[in-house]
Amino acid sequence: MTRSARRTRRTRRMLQVAGAGAAALLALSACSSSDSDSGSDSAKTGSSDSSSPKLSGEVTVFAAASLKESFTTLGKEFEKAHPGTKVTFSFGGSDALAASITGGAPADVFASASPKTMKIVTDAGDASGAPATFVRNQLEIATLPGNPHKVSSLKDLTNSDLKVVLCDKAVPCGAAAQKALDASKLKLTPVSYEEDVKAALNKVVLKEADAAVVYKTDVKAAGDKVEGVEFPESADAINDYPIAQLKDSKNAEAAKAFIALVRSADGQKVLTGAGFLKP
Repeated sequence: MTRSARRTRRTRRMLQVAGAGAAALLALSACSSSDSDSGSDSAKTGSSDSSSPKLSGEVTVFAAASLKESFTTLGKEFEKAHPGTKVTFSFGGSDALAASITGGAPADVFASASPKTMKIVTDAGDASGAPATFVRNQLEIATLPGNPHKVSSLKDLTNSDLKVVLCDKAVPCGAAAQKALDASKLKLTPVSYEEDVKAALNKVVLKEADAAVVYKTDVKAAGDKVEGVEFPESADAINDYPIAQLKDSKNAEAAKAFIALVRSADGQKVLTGAGFLKP
């Protein structure tokens, strides 16, 4: 073999070795990049999962009496969607509930029948964040089944032969009724003022009164136990309903989730189905 041929063969061998080494380095680099991307994806997935903690424990909701039926339904839906949770309600006049909260009663959520009563809580610094209006409600006259006294207007309630009850003026339904009466320049002397809208309605259900000024939602919830009579002045006394998480909530994540349900499309469907107006 000539010196020139040996030199050519040696050169080819060196090129083959160099090519093999480069291929190996490329393969290692590709594996490293793939492993890195995979790890990054795993980290992203893990962080996404950890951002939605499982809810558990009790959620205490103070809510206006007129919300009883719809909130009870939403409470059951919430517990079904979040096994391990329990929603406990305290329904009543918004003013009494607000006083309880500012007095230190433990609760996670407050749903009021008026901004005025919610303001009692926010002014005391007991709300966490700004309240949000989630529904509205309008007044209606509840009469005995069949409307035997032929009540057809707010003015008819001034008839001295009728036993009429109103909500106390301190609670939202009473304040709204007074606003409607003032707008109509009517004076009405009820046989009693009741502590909340359910108590006023119950007087008619028990036939202890001939009529009561309550919310449309309460008339609807009572079914055939009463008959509803609309009156135009009610349009001047529509109440906004605000909801807020409370500052001293012991189950903040669940409280936020319950409020989210109330304001969601599913929550609004339940509420409008009960007769509430959209915010």
